[in-house]
Amino acid sequence: MKKILKILGIGIAAILGLIAIFLLYIGLTDIPSYKVEQIDFHAKSTPQALERGKKLTMMLCANCHMNSETRKLTGKRMLDAPPEFGKIYSQNITQDKEYGIGNWTDGEIVYLLRTGIKKNGQYSPPYMAKLPKMADEDINAIIAFLRSDDPMVVSSAIPDTPTKPSFLTKLLCRVAFKPFSMPNKTIEMPDPNNDIELGKYLAHNLDCFSCHSADFKTNNYMDPSLSEGYFGGGNKPLNEEGRVMLTQNLTPDKETGIGTWTKEDFINTVKYGIKKGENAMRYPMAPYTQLTDKEAGAIFEYLQTIPAISNKVERSFYN
Repeated sequence: MKKILKILGIGIAAILGLIAIFLLYIGLTDIPSYKVEQIDFHAKSTPQALERGKKLTMMLCANCHMNSETRKLTGKRMLDAPPEFGKIYSQNITQDKEYGIGNWTDGEIVYLLRTGIKKNGQYSPPYMAKLPKMADEDINAIIAFLRSDDPMVVSSAIPDTPTKPSFLTKLLCRVAFKPFSMPNKTIEMPDPNNDIELGKYLAHNLDCFSCHSADFKTNNYMDPSLSEGYFGGGNKPLNEEGRVMLTQNLTPDKETGIGTWTKEDFINTVKYGIKKGENAMRYPMAPYTQLTDKEAGAIFEYLQTIPAISNKVERSFYN
């Protein structure tokens, strides 16, 4: 019996030793890197693409990359990133060749937006949004805008502040957070005359589902409708003071969701931050003034088709 216990003890000690070595390795290494696939892509710049690209960039990129001092996409400290992820800084994505993306190819930008892998191979954790399901035309528009002469993106020699990922972030990037695959076929734009199809496309690709489902950790970015608590609210993003701002239930539940809202109510809330009979919306729910009434209305029409979830979420208010 003593011999068996001794062998068992040695086995347990060996396992604990291996775990300790693994955890030490995680702590001493950086975010993992992957092989970069060379993508032959050259953005086509047209007036329509530039207009669309600016609109998408304002809604998807500016919240994180717009620096209030430079008024350009030179990056900043992301105070709304969960502190358990570490000290997170968004990067300079202006056209500066030393500090921005001026020496990136269009293909390298596409690869980052689709997969989350940077040109140096390093994976960008989930606090950077990826666009694995966005239409090729919209991806082209974003890159065309980033190459434009708009003041937001022209070269600005502002060095990046290196992000300091936490141990948890490093661990999750080894065991849970993985890059997406490049699409193997063309992704088409939604039918603009089909409100439900258009609304679904916008609700997914503008990352609405990501905040308004149950938890960032259980979101399904390849099939958002499979996310836990899909649009049922209760997620816990932070405001710029680091305080939790619970997200609201956007399912058609009549008691706890938007089942009794009119389309006009929804448009006013999404575009202007105005909620009838209540205080205005606050960050991180930024007004999407760039959306047309038709686009905001299409999101509403889509949300009316999804399963209702009974989940009462009290709004978070801070002075």
